[in-house]
Amino acid sequence: MSLRGITIVVMGVSGSGKSQVGTALALACGVDFVEGDALHPPENIAKMGTGMALTDTDRWPWLDAIAAAIRMQRGHGVVVACSALRRVYRDRLRVADPWLRLIYLRVPRTELDRRMRERDHFMPPSLLDSQLATLEEPGVDEQPIILDAGGDEAATVARVLAGLARGSGP
Repeated sequence: MSLRGITIVVMGVSGSGKSQVGTALALACGVDFVEGDALHPPENIAKMGTGMALTDTDRWPWLDAIAAAIRMQRGHGVVVACSALRRVYRDRLRVADPWLRLIYLRVPRTELDRRMRERDHFMPPSLLDSQLATLEEPGVDEQPIILDAGGDEAATVARVLAGLARGSGP
């Protein structure tokens, strides 16, 4: 399937597989991938690294950097990994592309905790509860593709592609 011209935001809490699924999806469709974590200001990474949750004030410059990356790719097709936990954050990204598509990766808490403990990342497992408390699942009006993504990455990507081909969720 071609994603040329489409902006896809793969969203979810830390440990949900956004980067892995997003990278595989972009590769399968021949479009660029943007790692949202790479656009965090150093202050945000340092703050999270010490176990402190980000505030909205911390997140706005980061979301603006992601929106700028989306604007640069608009019309070419791009897959972006970004937690986009709250509706207002997703709305901020929609300013860059009002037609962006959301892929929401839903993973059981126990699996999220396991994944976070097994990886080397600046986001410590101690912040998982904060992420889950901040999360506002996307509403029907946002036309998300919502996937239970606790399993195989290739199967998840196949389900994303099927949902995009249908123009709706799986």
